[in-house]
Amino acid sequence: MKRGSVVGNIAKDLGLERSKLASRKARIDTEGNLKRHCDINLNNGDLIVAARIDREGLCGKKVSCVIKHELVLENPLELHRISLHVEDINDNSPDFNGDSINIEIRESVDKGARFLMEEAHDADVGQNSVQGYNLQNNDYFILAVNGNSIELVLDKELDREKQQEINLLLIATDGGFPQRSGTLAIHVNVLDANDNSPLFSQAVYKASLPENTPLGTIVVTVSATDADDGINGDVTYDFGHVSEDVKKIFSIDRKTGEIKVNGTIDFETVASFELRIKAKDGLGLASYTLVIVDITDVNDNSPVINLKSLTNSIPEDMPPGSDIGIIHVQDADSENNRQVHCFIQQNVPFKLIPSIKNYYSLVTTGELDREVVSDYNITITAIDEGSPPLSSFKHIQLSVADINDNPPVFEEQSYSAYVTENKKPGSTLCSVTARDPDWRQNGTVMYSLLPGEVNGAPVSSYLSINGDTGVIHAVRSFDYEQFRSFQVHVMARDNGVPPLSSNVTVSVFITDVNDNSPQILYPAAEGNSFMTEMVPKAAHGASLVSKVIAVDADSGQNAWLSYHIVKSTDPGLFTIGLHSGEIRTQRDISESDSMKQNVIVAVKDNGQPSLSVTCTVYLLISDNLAEVPELKDISYDESNSKLTSYLIIALVSVSAFFLTFIIIILNVSFCRRRKPRLLFDGAVAMPSAYLPPNYAEVDGMGTLRSTYNYDAYLTTGSRTSDFKFARSYNENTLPADQTLVKSPAEFAEIFGESDGSPEVRLEVTNRFNQCV
Repeated sequence: MKRGSVVGNIAKDLGLERSKLASRKARIDTEGNLKRHCDINLNNGDLIVAARIDREGLCGKKVSCVIKHELVLENPLELHRISLHVEDINDNSPDFNGDSINIEIRESVDKGARFLMEEAHDADVGQNSVQGYNLQNNDYFILAVNGNSIELVLDKELDREKQQEINLLLIATDGGFPQRSGTLAIHVNVLDANDNSPLFSQAVYKASLPENTPLGTIVVTVSATDADDGINGDVTYDFGHVSEDVKKIFSIDRKTGEIKVNGTIDFETVASFELRIKAKDGLGLASYTLVIVDITDVNDNSPVINLKSLTNSIPEDMPPGSDIGIIHVQDADSENNRQVHCFIQQNVPFKLIPSIKNYYSLVTTGELDREVVSDYNITITAIDEGSPPLSSFKHIQLSVADINDNPPVFEEQSYSAYVTENKKPGSTLCSVTARDPDWRQNGTVMYSLLPGEVNGAPVSSYLSINGDTGVIHAVRSFDYEQFRSFQVHVMARDNGVPPLSSNVTVSVFITDVNDNSPQILYPAAEGNSFMTEMVPKAAHGASLVSKVIAVDADSGQNAWLSYHIVKSTDPGLFTIGLHSGEIRTQRDISESDSMKQNVIVAVKDNGQPSLSVTCTVYLLISDNLAEVPELKDISYDESNSKLTSYLIIALVSVSAFFLTFIIIILNVSFCRRRKPRLLFDGAVAMPSAYLPPNYAEVDGMGTLRSTYNYDAYLTTGSRTSDFKFARSYNENTLPADQTLVKSPAEFAEIFGESDGSPEVRLEVTNRFNQCV
């Protein structure tokens, strides 16, 4: 049949769905390296001829010629055996061993003598093989056929003197249609009498050889004898009708009849040989015998492992017991030598399960995890039962395909970032890192800030994060005095489908820098007014005369305050506590000391670099205001601005005019009623000390250690002022419950000489009582 010819529809015969042939990878397989003569059409299921089929080449003289193939389907695995019976056609003619032969016959041979002829061979079988022989008409010989025995029978006595040579034509015909024939030319030389043919000692010789027998090994020795003498009794040996392939494997010694191995013997190629041997005497008489050589198998073929189907990339979520490949194992040897066991020796989550005949399914036995093992190098071992056993190995590399089954994991459970206040925007705070053991995009981590608020503002207005590196930057500068710490949440997300994520908390701590100068709380500067402390003349050494109170908005050592006297009227008279700010006398007050004492105090913090502020404390050494001739010379600095003086003088003048006008009106009113009337608009109690709401009183940090009370009363119409000095609850506090009496104009002169430097106004309430 020509290539592509349809043998039959295998899908119909087996009841298979034609539409699924391609998806199930239907294919025709053969054992070993045997040629595949058929194929399957995946579209319609037809079994077609894939290569020329030569029955004679495949089966030789066997009456039944069967080609065995296998139909393999996957998902699920199916195996169907296909047996193709190859029918013989008459495509070979009968063939003699040679085109002609020479026979020498003595003329003395009697009528009826028989001469054995070699039969013709036809590669076809059955009716297409040789069916009969015919001998061309002649005067001397007739043909006698008995089965495979062909003999020339002398029908008329020979006479060499009349005819020395006789030419005959033997015709062999087969029974095929159309009929084919073969001819053999026979040349008969008429000689003097040679009336005995060689005679073999055995009609059939049998020998057994193992395959791979070394060259030169003697297989068998044939022997024939001839009763004639001389040249008529000399016997020579040769092959009869044998193929050229046989002549390449065996050779025969023409003199001795030894048949030797001349080529490679392979049991898997030919299991037995039939050799036709001819013995011929010196005058051409011949006889024939048959030598049968059986080849025994030896275990010379290792098992062959074939991958029929294999999934190289396996998803890591594949359940145990899943098929990932089909393995076919075969051994060209026979019987026990071809019994094969196949297995996997390694400790891997895979095993081989026998399926059909020599097929094995490669299946998973456990769960796969690409993050633990990403590749497997599997060695499949096949070993036969021969002696000694032979084995072979097949290495398979399997890759575990990644799925997104691992979320990113941060290297730390939480992160802390420390940033100094006032740091420039864009500075780096810290870096977060998350690892994802998955592969490629499943393991690519992106970072982002989760939405939230810090002090009522979106977290994005404070921080930003690099999505690729996880580096966190400051969007703005921070102020330690506003808030000292906050928390944000960072999310790490991979690029898998679906994406997986995890969160971590980042705590941001703002560290303080010395960016705030100390602030003076007492004496407090308000406008151009100033406060004067009264120091009794009888004050002893170490008496408390005043206290400077200051705070610092910074924290830690940046808020540790120290007090120093940088300038004073009498340097040896007063001292100040380094950390308390209390101004005390160093010695007893003497009559020679100046009544007016100015003390300039510097308050420094402990930051790097240190920040400071100064204030001036004005002290009067006197027991009462009546002893003070004038106060207008007390000032913050001798270099006050003239403009400031002019403004103060103008203010005092306007105030005096206004007070005078009010006094006149009140005097007239009181005189009309003829009785005194208290012009008291109300007394206002002022707080004893002023502390800004953002500062707390901390012992040893520059704030007031003791409680001081400052009481004063003021009425708008009074001509006198009552001033009550501070009273301390400490033992060293100077008792000063005395009253200074001074007119408003005199106070105006005192207050009008301020130079704008930091001032402190003692909170007092003036009480004026006047009756008109």
